[in-house]
Amino acid sequence: MSKTDAFAETGKTAVMQNIQGTMQFLLQYPPFDQMESGHLAYLVEHCRLRFYAAGDSVVKPADGRVEHLHIIKQGHVLGQRPSLSGNGIDTTMEIAPGECFPVAALVGERPTRTDYIAAEDTFCLLLERQAFAKLLTSSDPFRDFALRGVSSLLDLVNQQVQLKAAEALGAQYSLDTRLGELAARRPVACTAGTSLREAVRMMNEHQVGSLVMIDAAEYPIGIFTLRDLRQVIADGSGGLEQPLEELMTPDPACLPPSATAFDAALTMTQRHIAHLCVVENDRLVGVISERDLFSLQRVDLVHLARTISGATRVENLAALRGDIAHLIDSMLAHGASPAQLTHIITQLNDHTVCRVIELMLEKHGAPGVPFTWLVFGSEGRREQTLHTDQDNGILFEADGPAAADAIRGRLLPLAREINQALDQCGFTLCKGNIMAGNPELCLSRQEWTRRFAGIIHSPNAENLLRSTIFFDLRAVWGPTQGCRELADGLLETIADSPLFQRLMASNAMQHRPPIGRFRDFVVASRGAEKDTLDLKVEGLTPFVDGARILALANGIRESNTLERFRQLAAKGVIEAKDAASYEEAYHFIQLIRMQHHQRQQREGRTFGNRLDPDTLNSLDQRILRESFRQAQRLQSRLGMRYQL
Repeated sequence: MSKTDAFAETGKTAVMQNIQGTMQFLLQYPPFDQMESGHLAYLVEHCRLRFYAAGDSVVKPADGRVEHLHIIKQGHVLGQRPSLSGNGIDTTMEIAPGECFPVAALVGERPTRTDYIAAEDTFCLLLERQAFAKLLTSSDPFRDFALRGVSSLLDLVNQQVQLKAAEALGAQYSLDTRLGELAARRPVACTAGTSLREAVRMMNEHQVGSLVMIDAAEYPIGIFTLRDLRQVIADGSGGLEQPLEELMTPDPACLPPSATAFDAALTMTQRHIAHLCVVENDRLVGVISERDLFSLQRVDLVHLARTISGATRVENLAALRGDIAHLIDSMLAHGASPAQLTHIITQLNDHTVCRVIELMLEKHGAPGVPFTWLVFGSEGRREQTLHTDQDNGILFEADGPAAADAIRGRLLPLAREINQALDQCGFTLCKGNIMAGNPELCLSRQEWTRRFAGIIHSPNAENLLRSTIFFDLRAVWGPTQGCRELADGLLETIADSPLFQRLMASNAMQHRPPIGRFRDFVVASRGAEKDTLDLKVEGLTPFVDGARILALANGIRESNTLERFRQLAAKGVIEAKDAASYEEAYHFIQLIRMQHHQRQQREGRTFGNRLDPDTLNSLDQRILRESFRQAQRLQSRLGMRYQL
């Protein structure tokens, strides 16, 4: 071999080694780790490496149409824009190795709106626009990421979580299955005038557990089930020739074919029913039973809710609480989102609370006055996880202070018994005594109104803390009208109190997301909490507090954080894309937190919210950092809105 040939061969080998090294680097990061090897090789072959010194401009709006996708191989880049306040520059993003920019501008064939500056000496892989366009058409993972960004990465995380849980449980189906797919069998229906004898014959002939009565337009007006039949036989309430409309349950629950198995399970759980009708264009097209869902899910959600509601002793309720952790594993395997999971946990907790109240009333006797059991905090927002304590109170109606004192004296002993029974069931006693057994939280509606007004008109540190608890409220048991009137009065008072709004916004900015310069996590530096961050206080609380102040200031009664963001977007208070970004970030932090709690549960450890981020894989770390960044953006918006 000649020297020239040897030199050429050496050069070819070096090029191949460089290509292979770059591919190995990219395979550490999404979406590249999802791409076919041929597509990834094409990307690498069409990249060139470029160096940027610290402070260099990488891409800026004045450069015109973006010509290259930049992938950071080493170093960091800052994305900067003029501050919305018009003063100075805001850093809107920090981009680390394995991440790309400016994707949206490249897809849109336009200039970037962001100045990208090298924060330190940085090497970037540059992919030319033509090669980028070709990959968009040939690689599905690459196109999905380019068009959807972090949303596509969240989908990937959710898929991995679902697959991991499904491997352990042998699950094969998804809670996202549409009811139109489940209700493939034509429903068995009858019309008015059908006798009990004929109804039973039809159910036996078709081997079904329910019979739906429809009107002339085929809309369901009633349903008769085997449970109804057992009741008729047990109490002798009907003869065989009696019209079915006198024995059936009128106005059955209905959902469209586009609704999911999760929607059906949640409806059954809320209404304590075992069947619901699938209706399309006001016509009955199917019936879904709890058995259909169980065969799909292998999750006895409805059965568990019914068992809780029918428990005869507090000890039985306490034993049932252990089933919820397994239920969460199962729901994860079937594709449930963190919001769905917290909703389900809250729903089962509500059933438990209601049953505890009923058992205590049976044991100690009714107090002789109607009352409403209120819940606050995470339970008030329907955002509970496996780790929860009590935040509750009582609301009642009274004609004056003397009457209120008398009613309070009758309710407090019962409230304390309920608090103790809930503690037996795993709802730990509140260390701050935010419980109905506290005389200060067993109040008439007028007293609650005065207390809320006092918090708003005297917004000291203690009252601002109370507002973060009490102003996320809802009724769980008893009459709901008083709670609605209390919430409406609260919104009116806050609307007339701009100073309180500003102080609430300032308070909402106290819990800073735990990320610093160059996207490093900010963790505790000493003590038992060393090298950890708090997923709840530092991660979720900025979203919860931000959504609360904006919702209360804009007359939104809803207490759930994600629903607050949606309604704020609908009112134009925040942009829809921002609401979607906050929702995705909140979802992900909640998912990481729930997985953390599940590990603690399985390992027999005490529940806690502190996590060492180094225990996460690189994808989870990347999205967690971006989620914290969204919390920073929300706080920045609050600061601008209230001039903080």
